[in-house]
Amino acid sequence: MNTPSEVAVTGLGVVAPHGDHPDTLFEALLQGRSAIAPVFPELPKPAAAATVAFDESRWFTKLQLAGVDRVSQLAVAAADLAMRDAGIPALADSGLDAERVGVYGGCGMGGAAALEAAYRGNGRVSPLTIPAFMPNAPAAHVSMRQGVQGPVLTYSVACASSSVAIAEAAKAIQRGEVDLAIAGGSEALIVPGVVLAWQAMMTLAGFQPGEAARAVRPFAADRSGFALGEGAAFVVLESAERARRRGARIHALLAGWGLSSDATHLTKPDAPGQARALRSALRQAGLAPRDVGYCNAHGTATRIGDAVERNALAAVWGDDLDGLRTSSTKALHGHLLGGAGALEAVITILALRERRLPPNVNGGQVDPDCALNLVAAGDADAPALEAAISNSFAFGGTNSVLLFRRA
Repeated sequence: MNTPSEVAVTGLGVVAPHGDHPDTLFEALLQGRSAIAPVFPELPKPAAAATVAFDESRWFTKLQLAGVDRVSQLAVAAADLAMRDAGIPALADSGLDAERVGVYGGCGMGGAAALEAAYRGNGRVSPLTIPAFMPNAPAAHVSMRQGVQGPVLTYSVACASSSVAIAEAAKAIQRGEVDLAIAGGSEALIVPGVVLAWQAMMTLAGFQPGEAARAVRPFAADRSGFALGEGAAFVVLESAERARRRGARIHALLAGWGLSSDATHLTKPDAPGQARALRSALRQAGLAPRDVGYCNAHGTATRIGDAVERNALAAVWGDDLDGLRTSSTKALHGHLLGGAGALEAVITILALRERRLPPNVNGGQVDPDCALNLVAAGDADAPALEAAISNSFAFGGTNSVLLFRRA
């Protein structure tokens, strides 16, 4: 039986609340700089979100923008940046067979701006509304921009969407279905209607005037929920053998992934379900819990979710839990929902590559039910770090864990 080939991450691309360069993003997180700020003062309740300063003219002409929702614009930009980082600025000039390249995209809710415009359009609905808001539009636009003629797939699995997309892309690389995969996701939901819907679920963090930047407090005793974020992140995956042969820079190896379903409740997470995904990722990577030194937690700062995630980690790591340094970066960049898994995967890769860890900010007093070795501000160095995980646990009960090793 052939040993599955190693999957290398050779390109990173982000369009995030902290900027459109991975190093800029990572430095901002290390410094604990929050991108969360008040939005929509006209709403009945205060709202906060992390938005992207995005200049669409860098990527599109006015003619090209017709019918392209913001969620697709961000995806096109992030995927293009990832390909450039991988040393493949133009697929047509790369020597790659376009039929052997795939796009694997994650998107939770699709083009919110297009839907908002349709609902509030004074009776006139654009004929481009449907192609603008369909959840597979971002992946389709990436494929058209890059000239990809292989599989172009979209995974809509709520908060796990883009993490699942990366895992599925890695499987395709290992099975030899594609030679190169552009994998990740995007989300752009910062419109009044979506914010009101999330407020109605009572999952968004409350905050006092002037305190929006500190509203999200993962694992803290006084946590009250998350803030929405927008953005996109993509990685380029290929076999490590192919990457080394072409002299590509390998940021990290995607050594394992675990997917599971809670099969218990649509919105309430389940520790045994999450533990199954964690064990699966470890098993595939051939690692023991003690071999993994960092966890970029799902950590939404909800009352139930944080404690359940801690219990899942404790169930798998056992006596080695104190050796697993943990942080949730959602406190700084918000919750990107369908794009969260990809952005946090990039952050995890950077933490592993640089051996520096982003802090778990705004913690204050830690909830005893969330007792973890949380990364403190100013304690970033991790000189012995060899492996790290990124957790994504979604509404619907889907759990996705990505495990990366240093190249």
